[in-house]
Amino acid sequence: MPVPEPVTVTVARVVRPDRREAFERWAAAALAMAAAFPGNLGATLLRPGAGSSEYHLVYRFADDQSLAGWEQSPERSRMLAGLREMVDEERYARVAGLESFFTRPASSRPGPRWRLTVLTVAAVFAVTGVLQVLVMPHLAAWPLGVRLLFSATVVVILLGHVLMPMLTRVFHGWLHPRR
Repeated sequence: MPVPEPVTVTVARVVRPDRREAFERWAAAALAMAAAFPGNLGATLLRPGAGSSEYHLVYRFADDQSLAGWEQSPERSRMLAGLREMVDEERYARVAGLESFFTRPASSRPGPRWRLTVLTVAAVFAVTGVLQVLVMPHLAAWPLGVRLLFSATVVVILLGHVLMPMLTRVFHGWLHPRR
């Protein structure tokens, strides 16, 4: 059974200049509502820089099921209905698995990046070591390119879907130390 993975969604919206205050009120209400949903790991609003009117709403959920609960909710549908006259453009991005290692809940402070690097190297070392000792000797007759492709595929699948989600949960306190 696959291990549930955190999912991060970013929605970029270009807000009409005369509607920025109304949009910020709307965004605060929408993020508070999302934060109250089961499985929510954090939600935040990133305001535009100078010369821009593009806002980013970022929310993170424990898994796809929790995210779907939020995205299919009547509460969210009602919130989105009030948004149409404020926004000219909208883009949606979702990341999970390996991509989500480089995102974090809004409520968490990032730890030193070297710690995630050390954890990743240890996981890659373990997987490739086991492959080299237990599997690759049985594939010696395969062409080198096929063996390399097989090895890379196994490593990426195990890291992205099994080991890193588990290790980042187990080592969360070490990866994100309190300051």
